[in-house]
Amino acid sequence: MLNGEDPAGVKFTHNLAFNLLPHIDVFQENGYTKEEMKMTFETRKIMSLPDLQVSCTCVRVPVPRAHSEALNMEFEDEVTVEEVKTILSTAPGVILKEDIANNVYPMPVDASGIDEILVGRTRQDASRNDNRGIDMFISGDQILKGAALNAVQIAECIVKNG
Repeated sequence: MLNGEDPAGVKFTHNLAFNLLPHIDVFQENGYTKEEMKMTFETRKIMSLPDLQVSCTCVRVPVPRAHSEALNMEFEDEVTVEEVKTILSTAPGVILKEDIANNVYPMPVDASGIDEILVGRTRQDASRNDNRGIDMFISGDQILKGAALNAVQIAECIVKNG
């Protein structure tokens, strides 16, 4: 690619090098992909909120081993960015990585190989005229936090809590 040549052995429908693919898994009748619907259903299940409104676009990004998400959350009551940062800064398994003045924010390259989820770019949702929306960006190692480590942590909680 750097020499202007086509890459050999393309695994996806389109070239992934220097590109993003807004398509993971097969498309469903509703226009979402199977991966996007999986994310919706798993989020509801994990949070025990079967009616939680979740909408996403899953994008294949050429990074070795971390998932990232841009989150937009709506709260029942007003919430400030400072309140959210205070909660996140003491939450187990979370590292608040936020220093915009010095360009410090969550990135997949930093999340790879660590157990914690990196959270930053926390801000009030500018599309709302109230203080009930928060936007943030997160990155986490999908092998650790997305699979194996989660299973171990859930098992430890079950044992600890009987």
